[in-house]
Amino acid sequence: MSVQEDDAAGPEPDRLRSHDSFYGDAEKVSNDKNHGTGENWARTLQLAFQSIGVVYGDVGTSPLYVYSSTFPDGVKHPDDLVGVLSLMLYTLILIPMVKYVFIVLANDNGDGGTFALYSLISRHAKIRMIPNDQTEDANVSNYSIEAPSSQLRRAEWVKQKLESSNAAKIALFTIKILGTSTVMGDGTLTPAISVLSAVSGIREKAPSVTQLQVVWISVPILIVLFSVQRFGTDKVGYSFAPVISVWFVLIAGIGAYNLAVHEITILRAFNPLYIVEYFRRNGKEAWVSLGGAVLCITGTEAMFADLGHFNIREIQLSFTCVLFPSVALCYMGQAAYLRKFPEDVGDTFYKSLSAPLFWPVFVVAIMAAIIASQALAILSKALPLGCFPRVEVVHTSNKYEGQVYIPEVNFLISVASVAITVAFQTTANIGNTYGICVVMVFSIITHLMTVVMLLIWKVRLLFIAAFYIVFTFTEFLYLSSILSKFAEGGYLPFCFLLVLMATWHYVHVKRYWYEPDHIVPPDEMMALLERRDVRRVPSVGLLYSELIQGIPLVFPRLVDKIPSVHAVFVFMSIKHLPIPRVAPLERFIFQRVGPDAGHRMFRCVARYGYNDPLEGTKEFAAFLLDRLKMFVHEEAVFAC
Repeated sequence: MSVQEDDAAGPEPDRLRSHDSFYGDAEKVSNDKNHGTGENWARTLQLAFQSIGVVYGDVGTSPLYVYSSTFPDGVKHPDDLVGVLSLMLYTLILIPMVKYVFIVLANDNGDGGTFALYSLISRHAKIRMIPNDQTEDANVSNYSIEAPSSQLRRAEWVKQKLESSNAAKIALFTIKILGTSTVMGDGTLTPAISVLSAVSGIREKAPSVTQLQVVWISVPILIVLFSVQRFGTDKVGYSFAPVISVWFVLIAGIGAYNLAVHEITILRAFNPLYIVEYFRRNGKEAWVSLGGAVLCITGTEAMFADLGHFNIREIQLSFTCVLFPSVALCYMGQAAYLRKFPEDVGDTFYKSLSAPLFWPVFVVAIMAAIIASQALAILSKALPLGCFPRVEVVHTSNKYEGQVYIPEVNFLISVASVAITVAFQTTANIGNTYGICVVMVFSIITHLMTVVMLLIWKVRLLFIAAFYIVFTFTEFLYLSSILSKFAEGGYLPFCFLLVLMATWHYVHVKRYWYEPDHIVPPDEMMALLERRDVRRVPSVGLLYSELIQGIPLVFPRLVDKIPSVHAVFVFMSIKHLPIPRVAPLERFIFQRVGPDAGHRMFRCVARYGYNDPLEGTKEFAAFLLDRLKMFVHEEAVFAC
């Protein structure tokens, strides 16, 4: 086809722009915000309901196993229950509610998780191991003028220190992949511990069932769980949101009943002095028990990582109005029951049920447990940043962005989850490993958010210091307790992924620096095209290359083997920018290759954010040709 042919109507005047500067055009990318809070309330309530089925399955099923993990050797003093309940209540308030719901959820244009924070930092400081100081990688945020202030000077000082220190760059990169590895470890362990703890309830009605039989009953349930992931967050969320909603109503009702029947005075746990008395009375044993108590906030990171699925207002609404009241009531009811029956601490949830409620609650518990780790798609953000091998990412919703299914990753996590269930067999053993993932993610987010506050938000130093000191101290207490279990299998969840991601990124960087040093000089390429034995074939050809500048070495080798070149030839590159998304009309930028326009050689860069879906082959080709024709037309207009 001929690229000089134009659309009949031609482009509108206000769409014409100069393409003389390849680098200047590369910077003209809008800062799209699709996940903010500017939605109508009808859709907000709709997605808030859906988020119940997607985000809160993990933290909502924690009452199945928290008390048994906190008191593995039984309850030694009745007031220990009050102290642990107080500890769990204030942990729920401090970390999920204060830290995540009201502070951390201020995010990277609606996208959360460690990769989103790292990308946000990398757009304001040159910290990436693959440099982002090329124009195609430039900061594409909207610019604003800031008046000189102490916060601005502090931010500039932090930026200078980060950019000049290789140690800081390596540390931030390590934190990024460690955080993602632990989240993936969490996604592997959550189905295992949730399903296993739910199925274990059957032993209340059938004492002859052994723990090994419980394990093998759990395995097919896990397989079903991972099989339905392919239907996507949209369908799965709406399918399971009613189930999780019923689950929250049940545990809240059961908690209120136990609270009223057994001991209403357990409400004194809202006095934090009982935490001090608990530690004073038990010393080291209380410190060790923190590893079990922290399991009451498992799944908190999902609120942040799933911001690609839901926005801030929806998460805040569903947490404060549904999750927190239900879970808090459940824990208070269990503590009230254990005050009278401390010997039942090994299986508190099912023991505290009245006989008529057992089977309905058991069925709902199984259904709630199998969705405790839905749509774990954080690795889709790792692919564009060169930290994970390229795998297929299937976008499962035409309505909502960020809802994806990754077949290879889903398969690997399913195999790992089944293997862990068979190997560890009990929730107590899995809980030791699980706690490490939970607390390490919290600590990593705290450190990254501190950098964001210093460099980007530019908030007052007093607030930053308070945030860092309070949450670092709290998370250090939990981490110091749970790391004592590291040698007992705690390294398993993230060890493999950490090594894989670090190795892949190292090779990616090496290749990135190799290719620019082995490019074809322009004179050599022009001489190649002017050879008499090289024919121009009447068609459009594409040659993909990672190179943004220069001619790849494979091009002259290709012409030597097949002495022909397409009449229109495009050197195609795909560039992943450290932003969530790029507007489709700004997807492609073009530049002519060589001084002679008659050769019809072009360079094209297709730019994607880390949450942008890749088009199908036909759609990509049609869109590319349309934009190429527009480029040629605009270039001809400006030449006149």
